[in-house]
Amino acid sequence: MNGSVSRRLASILLLAAAPLAAQGHGQKLAGSGLMPRDSQPMPILSDIRLLRETGIKILAADDMTGVAFARITPAEQERLSAKAHEWGRCGGHEVVPIQGESVASLFGSLRAQHIKNERFERSDFRIRRSLTADRTVTAAVSQVSEQNLAETVKWLSSFPTRYNKGPRPNDHIPAVADRLKKLTAGAKFPVKIDLIDHKSTPQKSIRLRIEGKSRPSEIVVLGGHLDSIAMDWLGAGKAAPGADDNASGSANLIEAVRILAKGEQPERSIEFFWYAGEESGLLGSGEIARSYKSNKADVIGVLQLDMTLFPGDGEFVLGSMNDFTSAWLREYFRGLNEMYIKAKIMEDKCGYGCSDHASWHRQGYPALMPFESSFRRSNRDIHTKNDVINKESNFRHSAMFSKIAVAFALDLANSTLRSP
Repeated sequence: MNGSVSRRLASILLLAAAPLAAQGHGQKLAGSGLMPRDSQPMPILSDIRLLRETGIKILAADDMTGVAFARITPAEQERLSAKAHEWGRCGGHEVVPIQGESVASLFGSLRAQHIKNERFERSDFRIRRSLTADRTVTAAVSQVSEQNLAETVKWLSSFPTRYNKGPRPNDHIPAVADRLKKLTAGAKFPVKIDLIDHKSTPQKSIRLRIEGKSRPSEIVVLGGHLDSIAMDWLGAGKAAPGADDNASGSANLIEAVRILAKGEQPERSIEFFWYAGEESGLLGSGEIARSYKSNKADVIGVLQLDMTLFPGDGEFVLGSMNDFTSAWLREYFRGLNEMYIKAKIMEDKCGYGCSDHASWHRQGYPALMPFESSFRRSNRDIHTKNDVINKESNFRHSAMFSKIAVAFALDLANSTLRSP
């Protein structure tokens, strides 16, 4: 941690931080064992305002980032997610470890990212000035198929639920992995598909790795969560088709894999993730991002696709979340958009923990989250049995996000660009 961050930590409001680190409630936390049982409070980070609105006791807070620490019960988690949903957000929190990591250090990593963004935004460095269109990327982007997306979203949302706490949380996982194997069977370069076990959830994540040709240790990450949920968190049998949230983003990534598998091997490695347990506190992505940080993985940039099917502000108008994302990567994305996508970008905020990019951001990795619309105008049927394909579903609009994924993967994985 640099000196400026250490000095600024003095403004953190820490309420009973020492007892928090000491008591631990007797459970082992992610990063050092199992998450607490459902009957025990779990440690989380969330927006200060969201916690206050929900009546959840804040144990520590940071005014610079607007993020607070609390311990919540399953009932409070349900209330928190219901309030986040009211505000047009997803779960709105990240389940975090604190054993071996102080509460202050949780805030410290977020502050470091906040300061880095402020410095970039004050500078006159504008990456899009130096970008030039590549015919290979243009050709790959043109191969995105709306029909493929429609078929994949229909297939994924046909599973009655993909809830990570349901009685059969992995029913869909082998089927998705098998589809990815078939799509990449003819690739001219190494492709590896893994199922990732987690300590915080019985649900598995899927990782597909395309090995880089000349710089395999440099990694470009694209991800989206594969789980779904209905608002009755304790009703594991509830129908949760999750067509928009997040069969759409998952399908966008599958379509991008199909296209990349037909091309040439990239210089950097590209890793695709379909995360487990996002709706329960970024569980899968949290473990993965912490593991990558612990292993000093060189992640160049992270793209998160979560909800791409509902054009609430109009077709080809998207939201770019500018809180808890990388200012450098957002600037890079604007350049990609000008060259390959031609969407209208609206800057917006979604609050802390609204999707899996927050897990990577907190570990210090540059993250980006383009979204189907502004959050205020996003799909209100998410987290219900009504999140299905309907007359408002727009696969032309959703195809734009597969194009973003293809352009992001190919351009960044074949460049030497990295965050300043």
